[in-house]
Amino acid sequence: MVSQLSHVLVRTPTTVGKFVEDGHWRQPDLAALLTEHEAFVQLLASLGCQVHTAAPLEGLVDSVYMHDPMIMTPHGAILLRMAKPIRSTEPKNFGDDLVRLGVPILGALTAPAHADGGDKVWLDAKTLLVGHGYRTNAAGIEQIRALLTPFGVTVHAFDLPHFMGRDAVLHLMSVISPISHDLAVVYETLAPVRMLELLESRGISWLTVSESEMLTQGGNILTIRPNVVVLAAGNPEIEAKLRAKNVEVHLFHGENVAVRGDGGPTCLTAPLQRLP
Repeated sequence: MVSQLSHVLVRTPTTVGKFVEDGHWRQPDLAALLTEHEAFVQLLASLGCQVHTAAPLEGLVDSVYMHDPMIMTPHGAILLRMAKPIRSTEPKNFGDDLVRLGVPILGALTAPAHADGGDKVWLDAKTLLVGHGYRTNAAGIEQIRALLTPFGVTVHAFDLPHFMGRDAVLHLMSVISPISHDLAVVYETLAPVRMLELLESRGISWLTVSESEMLTQGGNILTIRPNVVVLAAGNPEIEAKLRAKNVEVHLFHGENVAVRGDGGPTCLTAPLQRLP
């Protein structure tokens, strides 16, 4: 998740749908959804990413968060089953986009499995961390493990806390964002202890993000390549900590398209290829 991001898929946000009732967003400015997303696409392109864009899905307000319907692996995509009812059709739409782009599909989860892409973090090509919470269940973790074990990938599962309940968004990536091969940003208050112990055993240090900035997506950071990141604007504390570590920080102004839907820069992207 820190190697050079070369190909990435995004989806143009829809302006048609019940953002508050169905998506549990805080009502966004609909015009700003489009302008903020377009600026985000331009930023990714300026940083050397080849950006592929999928069409909006009317009524599916969360579909702009392309990180969740699948897990991209070095061996092809795994299409997931999403626990949030309104998002249940998104993996099928996502699969159609992958076929159009010629991206290989490794497999797909089946009932009773549920999983979101936001609950996965790659430490390296052979080590996948998965959060067990309200969006990813035990069956989902076991099916992901079964698909990846033949390739020598070790899957580590960590329990996530109740936090604000089933309807709130808490993914593993809500508490950790890799920045380089030996640095991450972590919201320690909700971080699984065994995950922190694993980071320490791998020689990975971390910068802590505060509760206030975790809630404004200061912990959801998209790494373009080691120590070059995209951070949601409005998080000066973690921005300063990153810059003090000589991390190149690019700010993304996404109050409407990201923060009001409890998403960040990583959530808006589906990485298709990262270079070794």
